[in-house]
Amino acid sequence: MIAFYNSKLITNGTITEGKAVLVENGFVIDIIDQADFFADKNSINLKGNFLAPGLIDLQIYGSGGQLFGGKPTIAALQQMETDLLQQGTTGFLATIATNTTEIVEQGIEAAKTYRKNSIGNCLGLHLEGPFLNPKRKGAHPENLIRKASVQELKKWFDAAEGEIKMMTIAPELQDDEVLEFLDQQNIILSAGHSNASFAQANRFLKSSVKAVTHLYNAMPQMHHRDPGFIPAIFEQKPYASVVADGIHVDYPMIRLAKRELNDKLFLITDAVTETNEGVYQHRFNQNHYVMPDGTLSGSALTMLKAVQNCVQFAAIPLAEAINMASLYPAKLLKDESKGQIKKGCRADFAVFNDDFQLLGTSFNQQYLQNKA
Repeated sequence: MIAFYNSKLITNGTITEGKAVLVENGFVIDIIDQADFFADKNSINLKGNFLAPGLIDLQIYGSGGQLFGGKPTIAALQQMETDLLQQGTTGFLATIATNTTEIVEQGIEAAKTYRKNSIGNCLGLHLEGPFLNPKRKGAHPENLIRKASVQELKKWFDAAEGEIKMMTIAPELQDDEVLEFLDQQNIILSAGHSNASFAQANRFLKSSVKAVTHLYNAMPQMHHRDPGFIPAIFEQKPYASVVADGIHVDYPMIRLAKRELNDKLFLITDAVTETNEGVYQHRFNQNHYVMPDGTLSGSALTMLKAVQNCVQFAAIPLAEAINMASLYPAKLLKDESKGQIKKGCRADFAVFNDDFQLLGTSFNQQYLQNKA
């Protein structure tokens, strides 16, 4: 048994002091008053720092020069797993952007092979595209965007054997039989890179589409005579991800989304890495990434930095910002073992100080101290 004590415990929207968290076989077995706890050699003194649930990123493309989203290899998955644990992220969906059928199928095979022996924080795949709306393509290459067919989707899902956990599409361009097929799969179906009207969005958000990808980005702006997609999101209140870097979305708009969506708004990084091959040749530009033609592409965020930005610039309380980075993604995944620190949950933790410096990550029965 391992015990974590002398912390400010963040879970389910609250911050509590004076507790000891007892862990055995990778799960929380109890949370007791620190006054009733006696430290031993297996106890970890957190010295008054924050103890939060491990963070969960449902949209990230690569790390450390390995862009899984453009060149999906086993090595890229391994790089992401290693790097993200050092950032306090204990669960993520490796994301593939719009690309050729060959690349998508290569990503599916890489995930199937790697996850059999992975350390476990890679939770599966998120396919963002290629079934998007070219009018809202963003950094996705228009020549690779196309309409979905049940035949192609069935081939991918059969091959994936459950590895596809989330899919972003433009629902307004897809046939009813495609939406019906996707609704029957055990995945999160998310609307993104969409040019849907208010009426179209209301219709699909009431049926098979349960989430929205990177709110505000790659969708029509609100207008008082043509409300468009965003007001429908605020009315129907699906889960919606947001990139909280102040570049993809300015902070007043995050505050607005938080007021409207409350516990349905969650954080993603949408992070990429610099590459010079394939269709996504991201270039680092001060604190974000762009394509060679200057088009805004992915972020340079970590999940903990996104939490910090929400607290410091969007007036979101720390405990709630942690929910946005852990509890709400876990709920969208329907994984009750993650996103909270409570009896029966996985002992996936992030430890950080008042300056949002990550001090350590607890994952898979190990406590990894950050040496940086």
